Amino acid sequence: MKELTSLDYNEALRYLGYSGEHPDDNTMLLMKKAENQLLSVIRPRYLFKAFDIEHTENIVILNNCTLTLTGQDIYNHLKNCSKAILMCATLSVDVDKAISTAQVKDMTMAVIMDSLASVAIEAVCDNAEKEILLNFKEYHNTFRYSPGYGDFPIEIQRDFLNVLDAPKRIGLSSTANSLLLPRKSVTAVIGLSENQIEKKKQSCLNCKLFESCLYRKRGVRCAD
Repeated sequence: MKELTSLDYNEALRYLGYSGEHPDDNTMLLMKKAENQLLSVIRPRYLFKAFDIEHTENIVILNNCTLTLTGQDIYNHLKNCSKAILMCATLSVDVDKAISTAQVKDMTMAVIMDSLASVAIEAVCDNAEKEILLNFKEYHNTFRYSPGYGDFPIEIQRDFLNVLDAPKRIGLSSTANSLLLPRKSVTAVIGLSENQIEKKKQSCLNCKLFESCLYRKRGVRCAD
């Protein structure tokens, strides 16, 4: 997939808690420095597999796969779909190392790098999704839905990654606590349907950051 050549400062500033106000010159200099450091170590990689699916009792069965997708939310997400794409993406372990090094030397820089890395992995996922869907032009697709959203159990991470052979192929694994390593990584499910799918925005209630979200506490949404 194509390499990232720039990162969205505005989105990173949202992660940092800025809400309309312009950051000072020093912050912008740090943003540029952090961007350059990250772009030098980001090595975006992704994997995917598509499965025919069946639905039964709030469970989505992936045909010819031992993994099942459980929970009312993922069931509803895929209820009008005949296929599901399992995908994962990562920035590289060197991004984690760069952020960890910054945490020792300069916490302000570390926080800025972390926000930009979050922007980067979303950009990688967007690019990966576009490339993946080129293989399924005859289908309509849902948005990405990740383990940990709603009642879709995050504990599925390890089995999810094993289905994609991610630990061997791109070095992406899960801890015993279902945290992804490298940390700036994503797993997600995309539904495919022969029929038009009603486009819905992801709900705040389905977000893993619902309880701690700074946007929600200020009475706004991250997509506003």
